[in-house]
Amino acid sequence: MTNETPTPVPFINLVAQYQRIKDEVQEAVLKVFDDQAFVLGDEVAEFECDIAEYCDSRNAIGVASGTDALVLALMALEIGPGDEVITSPFTFFATGSSIARVGATPVFADIDPVSFNLCPNSIEDKITERTKAIMPVHIFGQCADMEPIWRNAVRNGIPVIEDAAQAIGAEYRGRRAGVLGTIGCFSFFPTKNLGGAGDGGLVTTDDPDLATRIRRLRVHGDLGGYQHAEIGINSRLDALQAAVLRVKLRHLDQWTAERQENARRYNALFRHYQLLDCIEPPTVLPDRRHVYNQYSIRVKGGQRDQVLQDLREKHTGCAIYYPRPLHMQQCFQYLGYQEGDLPETELVTSECLALPIFSELNEFQQETVVRRIAESLGRLSSTQFPTLYSETPPASKAA
Repeated sequence: MTNETPTPVPFINLVAQYQRIKDEVQEAVLKVFDDQAFVLGDEVAEFECDIAEYCDSRNAIGVASGTDALVLALMALEIGPGDEVITSPFTFFATGSSIARVGATPVFADIDPVSFNLCPNSIEDKITERTKAIMPVHIFGQCADMEPIWRNAVRNGIPVIEDAAQAIGAEYRGRRAGVLGTIGCFSFFPTKNLGGAGDGGLVTTDDPDLATRIRRLRVHGDLGGYQHAEIGINSRLDALQAAVLRVKLRHLDQWTAERQENARRYNALFRHYQLLDCIEPPTVLPDRRHVYNQYSIRVKGGQRDQVLQDLREKHTGCAIYYPRPLHMQQCFQYLGYQEGDLPETELVTSECLALPIFSELNEFQQETVVRRIAESLGRLSSTQFPTLYSETPPASKAA
């Protein structure tokens, strides 16, 4: 018997990504310092043009965070006290909190158990005369089913705000996230597929009037020359962040392809180890481009928490997104939701487990993760399931 520490597998490795583009990033950042133009300016304007082209949007507006992108979208649509916004309870907190922050009421509808996105059928009975927007979330990097959502919105004369914080580059029927609704909102938090060196966000829209208003709202409602048409907020994308993001954007599609390959390899490994009766990998729906901000499996039979504990004990990266849905959060108790109101969401939160999916992940690390899951579930036999990949970790992926 040996007491060797198990080979660790990180959940994410931003250092490895940085090493691939270090020289490009440093050159871009030094240029900003040389110019001493740190707030908005040409660097941000050029990044906005790059993202607009990437998403096929007429307008892109850089802001300080993904949360601010959501808040500014709601402000631009004049959503506030007395209004309701229908959204998903299975998402990061900012989705619901942005609605509450403008004084409106978040109305949570149940999710589709396959994609984890807002279920179009669950929206119908949530619409009232106070509904002023629908805010679908493209969770984990796969777009929601936007056509029925959009049809419902048009029928009721309300806008659609895409929470695309995890979905840059994701596609629905050939169109990219950010142009599938009235307004799209992105986050550039460092762990996102396109992540900055700190906080950052962006809003996309094809509506020129909304674009003009969002640009004004992000600088305190200033028309220029200290003339304020309305009360906005201070939410400007830093030039340093834009410089870093412009470099990373050039590599984004390659990184996405590597994430997709990692997802295919996980799927093959779960088949090889005969775990598909107790592990449900993510499903890619028809006409979608899944960009895998997360690779989140479902662990069946009430075994998720034990698997989580066993993986952590072996220094194997994993995480739960999200352990408690928004409708059951303490701060939203005033909305009156009870356990059992949104059953698909509540079941998913008890079964979901996110595994490492970053683009620099290698085959050996992925098989290590799957073998440790199989071991936790009591399903690993070294004779029945020989390893597929070398026990010597291969070299890191080249830039």
